[in-house]
Amino acid sequence: GVTFESSFSLFVVLLEAPAIFIGVALARRGVSAGSRSGFGALAREILCGKSLALLVGGLAIGWAYGADGIAPIAPLFFGGFKGLLALFLLDMGLVCGERFSSLRRHGLRLVVFAIAMPLFAAVIGAGLGRLLCFSIGGTAMLATLAASASYIAAPAAIRIAVPEANPTLSLTAALGITFPFNIAIGIPLYLELARRLS
Repeated sequence: GVTFESSFSLFVVLLEAPAIFIGVALARRGVSAGSRSGFGALAREILCGKSLALLVGGLAIGWAYGADGIAPIAPLFFGGFKGLLALFLLDMGLVCGERFSSLRRHGLRLVVFAIAMPLFAAVIGAGLGRLLCFSIGGTAMLATLAASASYIAAPAAIRIAVPEANPTLSLTAALGITFPFNIAIGIPLYLELARRLS
């Protein structure tokens, strides 16, 4: 097996939070281009949003309480996670189904983007992992995280912060294209890239 640094669960939050911030900021700037709202007001609105607060707050609580402090409530959060995730994904599937016709307009571009962007991001992630002197497994893990698409936190954040956004495109790209591509081809490719960079 391939070993990697134990701190990579932290990287999920460290990568999700800025991605959500940038995504919402780009969407809001596009929507309110004529309103001239300042970047400070935009940043405050995004940073005080529910999704980022929950991500960063959960990380802070986990760090403050540690494994022993979380143990009494672990069944609630860890045991119920898969069931709640299934319900959330079913709900997102229903939302996507309502706007399914929009895929016809963006089909080919969406497929190209959902494969090319992960490859580009994986190269950056692997290079960063090498610069940070991670192990081969750690470099491959960072490349994989960089190449991954968020299908839980980011769609929920965008749904709240930018309700006019079309979730069909993002979820189709994330779950229908990028996820299977990474599982079938990407992860072995990123591991080989990490080996070559070491």
